[in-house]
Formats: sequence, structure tokens, C-alpha cells
Amino acid sequence: MSTSASGEKGSPPSRTRRARTSVPRTRRRATITNYWRPEHFFNRELSWLEFNARVLEEAFDESLPLLERVKFLAIFSSNLDEFFMIRLAGVKRQIDAQIQTSATPDGMTPQEVMTGLSTRIHDLVARQHRLFLDKIAPEMTKEGIVLLTPDQLSPKQHNYLHGYFRREVLPVITPLAVDPGHPFPYLASGTLCLIAEIRKTQFSLFPHTNLSILHLPTPNIARFLPIPCEKSRHAFIILEDVVQMYLDDMFNGYEVLNCSAIRVTRDSDIDYEEEGADDLLTAIEKGLHNRRHGTAVRLQYDQDLSPRILDILIRELELEREDLYPTAGFTAFSALMELYSKIDMPRLKDTPFPPQPVPTFELHDSIWDAIRKEDILVYHPYQTFDTVVRFVHAAAEDPDVLAIKMTLYRVSGNSPITQALTRAAERGKAVSVLVELKARFDEAANIQWARQLEQAGAHVIYGIMGFKTHCKVCFVVRRENGGIRRYCHLGTGNYNDRTAQIYSDIGLFTCREEFGEDITQLFNLLTGYAIPQGFHYLTLSPTTMREDMVRRLRRESEHARKGRPALVIAKMNSLVDPDMIVELYKASQAGVRIDLIVRGICCLRPGIPGLSENIHVISIIGRFLEHVRLFYFHNDGQPDYLLSSADWMQRNLNGRIEITFPVIDPVLQKQLWSYLQLQLADTVKSRVLQPDGTSQRPPVGENAIHSQIRFYEVACELARTLTPNEQSGHPIYRYLKSF
Repeated sequence: MSTSASGEKGSPPSRTRRARTSVPRTRRRATITNYWRPEHFFNRELSWLEFNARVLEEAFDESLPLLERVKFLAIFSSNLDEFFMIRLAGVKRQIDAQIQTSATPDGMTPQEVMTGLSTRIHDLVARQHRLFLDKIAPEMTKEGIVLLTPDQLSPKQHNYLHGYFRREVLPVITPLAVDPGHPFPYLASGTLCLIAEIRKTQFSLFPHTNLSILHLPTPNIARFLPIPCEKSRHAFIILEDVVQMYLDDMFNGYEVLNCSAIRVTRDSDIDYEEEGADDLLTAIEKGLHNRRHGTAVRLQYDQDLSPRILDILIRELELEREDLYPTAGFTAFSALMELYSKIDMPRLKDTPFPPQPVPTFELHDSIWDAIRKEDILVYHPYQTFDTVVRFVHAAAEDPDVLAIKMTLYRVSGNSPITQALTRAAERGKAVSVLVELKARFDEAANIQWARQLEQAGAHVIYGIMGFKTHCKVCFVVRRENGGIRRYCHLGTGNYNDRTAQIYSDIGLFTCREEFGEDITQLFNLLTGYAIPQGFHYLTLSPTTMREDMVRRLRRESEHARKGRPALVIAKMNSLVDPDMIVELYKASQAGVRIDLIVRGICCLRPGIPGLSENIHVISIIGRFLEHVRLFYFHNDGQPDYLLSSADWMQRNLNGRIEITFPVIDPVLQKQLWSYLQLQLADTVKSRVLQPDGTSQRPPVGENAIHSQIRFYEVACELARTLTPNEQSGHPIYRYLKSF
């Protein structure tokens, strides 16, 4: 949002204070010519684990408020759950298929990957549990937040919980007997269960059992139950402890010998036959049904689980020893997010950052007037996502709007955008919506929205067979002064009002005619399979995006070889595609300075002499999830600024419909330059990727820079005092200009 000198012909601005300490831009040394050696690439799965290790590091950060550290423990576990369900499950499938060779540039076989994953995950989980038990739980107790165990309850609390159990819990729990007359009960993925050894104590004509399994209804009943205590304290007990306390109420005629909590994680990647499917929606629904019956890939269990019961579970679930995860404290730390949400203690949480208004929109009578005047960039969550919601709502209500076209990948459960689209369709506007049914773990919600929109009269496209549609575009056709004007919003993130509060993304509003023509062609492709005749500004995967990025990298290399300044800055979520990594290596060898801001997976190995010594990689993990895809190419002083929906991964460049689009306005380009420089200067939440795959925090120095907080300060300053014409002279911009 800030301005800074950039774009003049000549040398690109120097590296940030931290970046200047890295390897110089050029070296006169022999270069490596065999780019495809395994040691030049990090393994994708192990690189993701290092990302999640950085998430866990935030929980260790004592400078964070206590409950924010609890939240990061939950995020770490939630991330790990999905990793087991998709990525680790995929490695296990390869092992089961007896694949003994590597299919990835790092040269690791599936078994080698699994061994590395298991060792690292067990280490990280052990660190997580020790942190919670030894540090965070005692600190919570000091603050009056207490997780009570059954032996710590007063008689009054016992009576309260017994009544709660009989009213709220007992009616919805069903014990499942395990005996020769019954198959071993199905344990649903991610469901918390109790497994109890019991012994019959009374005669009965009915069959008896020595083992029973109970599914705990945690989706419907809280995992952390608040219980009465002194007013100055927040006391909780976990649901599984409550159920275990009163098992005698359920197993009349039996003695409970022992009981432990368990949780199974299953392979949840949908496998459906899309090719030739008459109805994609039906194929997805069938895949969702199959997901529930995936192979078990992990067992979490109380560490005091009986060895005999553990052996039964290993046999019945067909697990290996490496799939076993004994837990200390309690099972499934992802539930800590529930505890975080229940405790209203602002001093133990981050200071709220209310999204700020966008001055350009506030200064005009209508959203159409604002966009007609100039292109507008909006930075979420620093600036309000309400601008996007207002854009769609205004289109739905405006009688001059003739048509709305939009892509939806992930939306919230009560999405105001889909509600506006429904209202527009009901009012007779031409509404066309591509709802991507294959958005992982959002398939069911997207099916529901697709049907609602279709019932309202919208033309709904259920994705495109063979590809995921991942681009984020909203297109409004409006009648003005006897003619037609096209208004566009293009973004790096989803049209999800909930995740927009925590995901860092950038959106562009424009009514440039060339953009309108491009997006018209894009929707003709999406809805009618019409082949684009050539775009003015957009590049599209899987057709032209890779080629365009490679061309720009090679152009930068040519500038470097001719002795001109050459700089590439690329910000993305993941860098995996081996061909793009090789192109970056070649650019580094040519003398191009390359700064990469990669939040998650990075398979590129920086700092290798003769190969990648000019490449510097950082990752930023903070209160907001960095989700922007932004690319800068210096281009001999005529820089290109590109925003995109795509990371540099094979799936994005080859198997998805994605777009990259330029930011053309010089004022907006300067904003993006300052945004990038501020991120590269971060000394608080950034980590620098090392040649061995580890990450190190940079030295903080005298002036610590927290890029997310600084950028929010800019948004606040803009909202309070500035009009667009005042921006360049304001002190906050002069401050950021130094970067």
C-alpha cells in the first residue's frame, strides 16, 4: 500500500539489511551443469514437515500471548492431521504397491521418505506434548485456566458432571461390543473413541463381551467442558475423562478394568473415475462416500493403553509400528482451538486487528465510480474483505447490472457472496458460477452451494473434467450511458469471508477494457470450452503460464549476462515444480539476484556454490497465513509486477486452471514494491532457509521488523488520514521507502 522509488531505469534497489549479509549477487567460479542431481532438491514431504515445524516454533515463542501459543499447538496438529490423510497416505500407497524407485528429483524411494517422515513427526509430536505439559499448561494454571482431572474434582463438581453426563452425553453414546459374533467396529477417521476392557459380574442370558468401543460425539458435544469454579478461574475437563468417570452407568453388570482414548486417521484422498462420468457431481458424491472407508494410516492413543489392546488394534487396523503415536496429556491437540475460542481473556490473546476500510472506495458515491476512476488494490486481512462482498452485493442489487460471472473454489458456510449471487439470479440477472466441486475437504459444502444457486436460476458449472479450476475471478457486466462496461475483480485468494480474516491475500479491481475482454474469453472457456484467441494481460495454466514465467526468468538472465542489473522476487505458498527450480538455478548462475518468499514447501536448495548462491529464501509464519502469490521481474528498469492464483507446483502449472495477471498502474506497482521490501526486511517472523534444509531466524538487530504488524499500521494510517492524492508525501510512506 505504500510507495517507494522503483521502476526507474538502472540498478534495482539494494537488498534489505538482512539480505545484504547473504552471498553476493555474482561469483566468478565454475558452474554446475548437471542440475538434476538428487542433492539439488529437497523432498517435498520432508520440506512440508519443516514448514509445520516452523508453525510449532510459534508455540515456543514466549513473546506471544499465552493463548496464541495454545492456538499454534492446535494449528500444528490440524495441519498434521491433513498431512496424514493426504500426503503420508499417498506415500504408504506407494509402499503397498511395492514401488522401490524414486519418482521425484530428490531421489528418495517411498520407504526412505516414510522413514524420514516417521522419525521427524515422532520427534515434533514429542516436543509438542512436552511443551504443553511442562510449560504451557502450568502457565495456564497460573492465569486461572485449569484443566482438571477426575481426582481433582470437588463433590459439587462431581454431582454437576454426573448430571451433565446423564442428560447430554449418555443418550448419544452407543457402546459397540467386540466379540466373535461381531466384526471389529469401524473407527471413523478423526473421531475420538474410547476402548474399554470389561468383565462380566452378573449372570445374563444375553451374550457378553470383554471389549467395547465407544465413539465420542465431539462434533456435537464440546471436547472441553466448562465446570463450575471460583469466579476468578476458568475450569475445564475433557469429555473422555467425564465418560470414563461414569462408565458404570453404561455397563451395568460389568466391571470396567481399564479404558483409554484412541483416534484413527485414515487415507482421505478421494479417488473417483472422473473421465467419462456422465455427472461430475454424482462422481464427487461417490468419492466422498469412499473417503470414509480409507485405509488407517495413524493411531493416536493414551500412552497407558493396555499392550494387549494395542496389539488388537494393530492387527485389526493393519498398522505398522511407525504408525503408532502414544500421546501424553490427552489425544488430539487440534481440539485446543476449541479451548482457545471458549476463553474470553483478551490480555492472553493477540491485540485485535480490525480490517481497515479502503479509502478509495470510501471517497466515492458508488463502487462503480471508484473503480472507473482508477485500478484499486485491496490487501486482506489488513483491509476489509467487505469491499469484495459489497462489489457482488452491489451487482446483485443494481438494475443496470446485466450479468455476473464468478468462480468459487472455497466459500464459508454462510457465505454472503453466494447469498448475493442467489438473489441476483432470483431477480433475473444472468448469473454464471463455476463451483469447483473438487476443492479438497470442501466438496460437500460446494455441492450444497451449487445446488442452491442452480435452484435460484443461476447457470452453474460443476468444474471442468480433468482440471481443478483454481483461479479467482468475479466479472460484472453493467449498462452505462447506452453502452456496456465490464468490471472485474481478480484475486490471489478464495472468495471466503471467514478465511479472509486470517489469510493474507491481494485483490485487484479494474474496469480496463483489456481486462474485460480477457475475462470474457476466460469464462467462455470455462462455460463453453471456447479456445481463447489470445489474451491482452492474462496468462493461463495449463497453457501459457509456465512458458511465460520461464520467458521472464530467461530474459532476466540475459540482462545479467550483459552486465545489467537483474532481480527476481517471487512470493508464493509452495515451490515444488522441478523444471521451474532448474530455471531459477540457471538464472542464479547467470548472475540474477533472486529473493524467494515461500511460506510452505520449498524443494529448491539455496546457497549451493556454482548453482544457487544468488538465491535467498525466507518463510514468514505469523498471526496471518501468508497466501499471496506475487512475482517481480526487474526487466532492466521496466519492472513487471504479476499477481497469481498459482504456486510453482506441477499441479498448479499443469493440472489446474489458474491465471496470472499484471498490475499496470505505476502507483500500485510502487505499493507492491514496498510490500515486498517490507517482507524481505522482516526480522521477527521470517526464517531463512539453509542449504541443509533447516531454517534459521535472522538476527533481530536494534530495530526489529515485524512485517505483518507494520503493514497493518500502514492500513490504519491510510484509513485515518489519507486520500489517494496525499499518499506519496505521507511520513509512513517515507518510512517504508527506506526499504
